[in-house]
Amino acid sequence: MRKVTYSMNVSLDGYIVAADGTFDWSGPSDEEFRFFIDQLRPVGVHLLGRKLYETMLYWEDPEQTPSFDAAEQEWASLWNPLPKVVFSKTLSTVHGSARLATGTVADEIDRLRAEPGDGDIAIGGATLAAQAAAAGLIDEYQLMIRPVLVGGGIPYFAHEERRVDLERVETRNFDSGAVFLRYRVAR
Repeated sequence: MRKVTYSMNVSLDGYIVAADGTFDWSGPSDEEFRFFIDQLRPVGVHLLGRKLYETMLYWEDPEQTPSFDAAEQEWASLWNPLPKVVFSKTLSTVHGSARLATGTVADEIDRLRAEPGDGDIAIGGATLAAQAAAAGLIDEYQLMIRPVLVGGGIPYFAHEERRVDLERVETRNFDSGAVFLRYRVAR
């Protein structure tokens, strides 16, 4: 069965976006960007909300492409054809290899797991991840912890009263001070 992963940059105090809506503190170093490229390779489909979808359109903008360095071109070459499912109450159309979700996060994950295909089902965004977690559908949590305290904003984890036991699978330290942690849900 296809694995569902939730992976985001997160501040040391637990936020993916600061209270003022910014995430400029999460920009990767060259070493981290190379790591992110490798992390994208096993993904077969990416689930994302409207805000993240609109942010990631940057990578699909043909006017931006000429300014991309080799690593950015490699990222774009992996990201652009990757199937994406966008959850939005306000968008009526999406572009490229994206489609709008027709059901709940749980419905979409069940549908994707039932379809033939390889690759992980990646979730980007705290709201979608919270819905998938509440349904017990996340198999792995992947955090790139940034050495910054942002003081508030959108938390990586939903604050619900639910215990989930985890097993550490991977830890990696980066020269920038960031730390990548990957945990599997203990079943």
